[in-house]
Amino acid sequence: MASEFEFDLAILGAGPGGYVAAIRAAQLKLKTVIIEKDKPGGVCLNWGCIPSKALTAQAEIFHARKGLEALGCSVDMSGFNYERVYAASRKAADSLIKGVAFLLKKNNVTVVNGTGVFKSAHEIDVNNGEKTVSAKNIIIASGSRPRTIPGFEFDETTVLSSTGALMLQSLPKSMLILGGGAIGVEFAHILNSFGVEVHLVEMMGRILPIEDEEISETLRKSFQKRGIKVYTSTRALSYAKTGQGVNVILQDLSDIQSEISAEKLLVVTGRTPNTDGIGLEKIGITTEKGYIPFGDYYKTNVDHIYAIGDVVATPLLAHVASKEGEIAVEHIAGHPTQKSIAFDRIPGAVFCEPQIASFGLKLREAKEKGINGKEVSFPYRGAGKTVAIGKPDGFVKIVFNEETHEILGAHIMGAEAPELIHELLLAKTTELLPQEIATMIHVHPTISETVMEAARVIEGWAIHI
Repeated sequence: MASEFEFDLAILGAGPGGYVAAIRAAQLKLKTVIIEKDKPGGVCLNWGCIPSKALTAQAEIFHARKGLEALGCSVDMSGFNYERVYAASRKAADSLIKGVAFLLKKNNVTVVNGTGVFKSAHEIDVNNGEKTVSAKNIIIASGSRPRTIPGFEFDETTVLSSTGALMLQSLPKSMLILGGGAIGVEFAHILNSFGVEVHLVEMMGRILPIEDEEISETLRKSFQKRGIKVYTSTRALSYAKTGQGVNVILQDLSDIQSEISAEKLLVVTGRTPNTDGIGLEKIGITTEKGYIPFGDYYKTNVDHIYAIGDVVATPLLAHVASKEGEIAVEHIAGHPTQKSIAFDRIPGAVFCEPQIASFGLKLREAKEKGINGKEVSFPYRGAGKTVAIGKPDGFVKIVFNEETHEILGAHIMGAEAPELIHELLLAKTTELLPQEIATMIHVHPTISETVMEAARVIEGWAIHI
């Protein structure tokens, strides 16, 4: 390495993309520095997937009291204190944040705390020039923040972002959620489980609009059965604060307006990449709708600068950012690697109830691509384990090429769906056919038998349907 560079690699941001890239770089013998203005772990560990999943776990414990009542037990709820739920979520986040800090130290990654801004194509100023870091290569992994809607700006008291919702230490009596994507659906599940009156509003024709249509409709029915009020093809026009919370004016496709009152308003309509204010204009990088264009190995138009995670127009998922970071670092180090992630092999999950997981094509998308596609489903109820544990609702759906039986996608709804999806994704990645899943012995009783049976449906010899 040229002596004028302090480091082989500098990484701007220590989220799931940045810190994984830093550790992988250290493994590949690159002298690495990571610059982070907050705690390591980024949004995911601090204010996203980890604390929200901790809340989900606590919500499921709380909701499980109904199972005890069904057994004849009396459950005294008088001492319930939501502040303890909040504390448990922060404890989980803090534990993992410390774990990431330990891993960075263990791998001899230099950590610089502060706000980084490009000074030149090889230099990053930290805290307005307090320190300047120079590196031969740079990875931009500065993440994203909650997107604001004009007229619905966050005050984190009455109008909340996802961060504000995670910071609540007492429960509101009611919550109106704008946005029926994964984040909105997960918060609807959590809050409803704790007894909050929930209104879920989505502009598109269905909640979870990027998921399989049957999954979206089944979840809508499940939510409505639980008492969650779901409004689709509906947008919020305005709101007014009241002494009790907010009054929100909604409008549907027929231009019919209605007014909903709630104690809190949660706005979760997407995220905005953190590409403003980091000095991209100084190094000749321009953005498209806030995102940084990239080529193979996540290179920007500046040869030695890469961009990964939420700052590029790929799925805004922690595991995607991590893999992108690994690819970029391996290319920098001259280590064999793939050019990018295949979009049809990216798994996604929604941690509501029932749980949801998917990857690849939906049947409609396969047909739009001119593929002779077909789909089959196997109901959860057909596996003894789901009935035994009282979670028989759900299904495994496989989309496949009718001529070759190649797996094109999978969509699972039900208990442990985010765990089950990986068997089908592994089959897709290694080019296994459904026949090989169908003939592989699965432990009985397990929920994974639903995957085996779905594969057998394709082959025409499912046993339990």
